[in-house]
This record gives sequence, C-alpha cells and structure tokens, in this order.
Amino acid sequence: MNTFGTLFKVSIFGESHGNSIGVMMDGVPAGIKLSEEDFLDDLDKRKPKALGTTPRKESDYPHIISGVFNGYTTGSAIVVTFENNNVNDKDYSNLVTQPRPGHSDYTASVKYKGFNDYRGGGPFSGRLTLGFVVAGVVAKKILKNINITSELVSIHGNTNKNEFEEEVYKAMENRDSVGGTIRVTAHNVEKGLGEPYFNSVESCVSHIMFSIPAVKGVSFGVGFSGEKLYGSEYNDLIIDEEGTTRTNNNGGINGGITNGNDIICNVFIKPTPSISHPQETFDFKKNEISTLEIIGRHDSCIALRAKVVVESALAIALADLYLIEKAYK
Repeated sequence: MNTFGTLFKVSIFGESHGNSIGVMMDGVPAGIKLSEEDFLDDLDKRKPKALGTTPRKESDYPHIISGVFNGYTTGSAIVVTFENNNVNDKDYSNLVTQPRPGHSDYTASVKYKGFNDYRGGGPFSGRLTLGFVVAGVVAKKILKNINITSELVSIHGNTNKNEFEEEVYKAMENRDSVGGTIRVTAHNVEKGLGEPYFNSVESCVSHIMFSIPAVKGVSFGVGFSGEKLYGSEYNDLIIDEEGTTRTNNNGGINGGITNGNDIICNVFIKPTPSISHPQETFDFKKNEISTLEIIGRHDSCIALRAKVVVESALAIALADLYLIEKAYK
C-alpha cells in the first residue's frame, strides 16, 4: 500500500507530526558509495525558502539506519529516517469535525474509521515527500549516466516566469493558494526501457507521480496541446539509422518503451487545499454548513518546492525499469 517498484522497491512511513518519518529502499545493488551527506543538496532544494512557502522549519537531516557499511551499500534494505521536531498539534483539532475541502481529512476518516492521525494531514502530508527525495538520490546513483532536470513552467496558468512571484503574492494577499505545472526531463536515457501496456514507461512514471500529494495531472511530450496537431505534425520523423527523430512530441516513449530521446513529463500540482480564506463547508459536529478558516503553516504555492520531488519520482521509476531491463539481459 505504501510501496512502489518491482526490483527497486521504495516504501515510505510515518506521519507529519509523529516522532519521525522515513523511507526504506530494497533491491539497491551492493557497492554503491553512499553517505548521509549525499542527500543534503536535494533535501535542501525541498526546504521552504521562497515567498509563499510554509514557515515550518525542520532540520531534515537524514539518519541512515541500515543498508550502508563502511560508506557503501551492502545489498540489504536501506532505511533512512528524519525526526519531526517543529510540530504544532493544536492547529488541526478543529479539522476532525470540519474537514478541509479538497484535502484527505474526510476520506481518511472514513477509510480508517476515525483512528487516523489527522495532525498535519498525518501520512497524507507533503512532509513525507522527504522519502521520495532520499530514494531519488539513490535512484540517480543506480542510473549513473542519466541526468534529470526540471523547471516550473506555469503558476496559476501564467507562463511568464517574470510574473510568478506576483501570482503567488496575489494568492497570499487573498489568503488563498495557487497551483503550477512542472516539466521534468530525463536526459541520456537508454533505448529499450519499459514494457507494452501495464508496465509501460508512461504507466510506471504516472503511477509514482500521482503518489505525490497534490499531483492532479501528468502528461508526456507536448501533452494535451497535441490535440491541436495533425498526425503528420505530431509524428516524430526518424532521420537516421540510429533512430534519431526530428521532433520529440512523444516525450521519448513509443509503445511504452524508451526510444533514446529525452523523456519529457509534465506534472500539474494543484493549489494547496489548506488556505485561511474563509470557506463555507460542512461541519459534522454542528450538522450544518458553517465557515471554516484554517489555521496553520501552509504553502501558498506548493509547486515552488515540488521540483526536486518530481525529479526524484522520475528517477525512482526509471531506476526500477533499468534494473528490470538489466535483469532480462
């Protein structure tokens, strides 16, 4: 339920305001150089710094519990944990009877019969994306030559990067939030990864992308704008014996299998549902609709911190596909 992967298995655990959270990675080949310091650069990219990000501050220092000895992976499961220190439980007590619209408060209560840890969203919190980032660092080491980059291409539908900060500021002024789209690209991907149908590259990448809290849309290549193109325009013409194509509208994938082009994936991050803007929504204690004003430390635009998480998710999926292809060979 909390595990992704076939050969490179990633499991996340913990709750936002519990004692700690963490990630377990199984199937990591032995002999990969790895230390706690290797995670710090990517973890720093996820920290709230920009305008519109949460004021909650955590050290986010990783503790390797198992799977590494004398600076190298041993082949056994790697477990990395993080302590939760800056917690504020009282911010969430009112959400038990009046769940946040657009959040997991209501569905979690139904599924787990009210026994769920609701503080900070519990296991549904974006805080658990620390596990994605840690696993992404290991995945990149498995992939070796593949380079993964990302860029924020729109906020609130605005593609002018010079106006991104203004869009976030408007949301903050209105005690509201905005979403955005991230384009993530994998360079130097070898040909032949993936399977047709259920283990296609698109299937595996979409699976893990939709596991990231707040992701509501995933597309590849030119994405939904391809609807405007004729087949003669959309097709990526092959121009040499190496299979090089003139365009990359398909995002590096044909028939679920990598074709050697860059993999291009577009990920839509929805507006954060936790907003202090007053909302008229159902109160289960009062048994009536009443005003909800959410108190707490929340992002006005979570997409600002999500780039490294999306990069990590793509790396995890590709590492699993790479190990499967290597096993075949």
